[in-house]
Amino acid sequence: MQYTDWGERAARWSGIHSETVEVRGTTVHYLATGQRWTPDSPVHLLIPNPANSASNWLDVLAELRPHGYAIAVDLPGTIAGHTALPNRRAASIEANALFLRAFVDALGLDRVVVHGWSAGAMVTMLFADQAPERVAGLVLIVPALPPPLSGGEARLWQTVGRTGLAVVPPLALVLLRVWGRRLLAAQLRVLDDPASIAGSKWYAGGDLTRMSPEIAGLMRDEMAAVTPTRLGSAVTVYASLMSLMFVRRRPVLEAMRRVVSPTLLVWGDDDRLTTRALIDDWTAQRPDWALVVLDGVGHAPPFEVPVDYVRAVIDWCGPRCHDR
Repeated sequence: MQYTDWGERAARWSGIHSETVEVRGTTVHYLATGQRWTPDSPVHLLIPNPANSASNWLDVLAELRPHGYAIAVDLPGTIAGHTALPNRRAASIEANALFLRAFVDALGLDRVVVHGWSAGAMVTMLFADQAPERVAGLVLIVPALPPPLSGGEARLWQTVGRTGLAVVPPLALVLLRVWGRRLLAAQLRVLDDPASIAGSKWYAGGDLTRMSPEIAGLMRDEMAAVTPTRLGSAVTVYASLMSLMFVRRRPVLEAMRRVVSPTLLVWGDDDRLTTRALIDDWTAQRPDWALVVLDGVGHAPPFEVPVDYVRAVIDWCGPRCHDR
């Protein structure tokens, strides 16, 4: 969905606008707060999980609005977003990192505080490595990054895992033609009752009943408009994510070592996907990264506690992001 002013949808989102820009021949949709960039104010660039849409950030945009210009972008390949997908490969993690650099160029943004959520954190990590001069600060929210692997696990992924990643995505695309509508219907039933998530096998921790009714209603309306053919891009996203986490790990591991931007990890201590062991491994590799732990929060801090999330980012950001 797109609104000239999202206050038409919910009063709390007043002053947030849907806008578009051409990026290398592709029409890109993004959300932006009303005020424009000025040299002495931060520009916050919000990156969703690549299969999800910019609208997931609406409550965070509303909280960020008093602190500076904020933008949330629909990456190519989002299931419910409005950015065109020039080709299937454009939905991959690495392609999205390259796209992000072109998007920043198209908007003329010299420096940004870039937020990445879940798999979006890997996109932002690669972007920060490719364009360090553009990144004033890096915020990684419950990130999907390479976990520690034993020698045996690494060998298994290089053999069985590599084969699986070659075989499973094409098979998944075929199955989606048959089961796509049922999958979408099941997702709609979950969105009708967020409390049911805690009892499902997809439960990622936290309490999604804390999600604002405005966000919950919007997600349901957007999902109701999705056609099964759009689910194919999610297969591309997650196949590339699994490959970079477990098989072709070197680009991301090197980016993690090289990144020079001030970096904040945001983690919920009830997250069942990004566990404490992973957080400890990453902070051991990069002890200069700051860590904020949100009590009782799962894999969706921007949904569950947008106020606490924004407060943590603004408290951390300050001179780290603007005086370099």
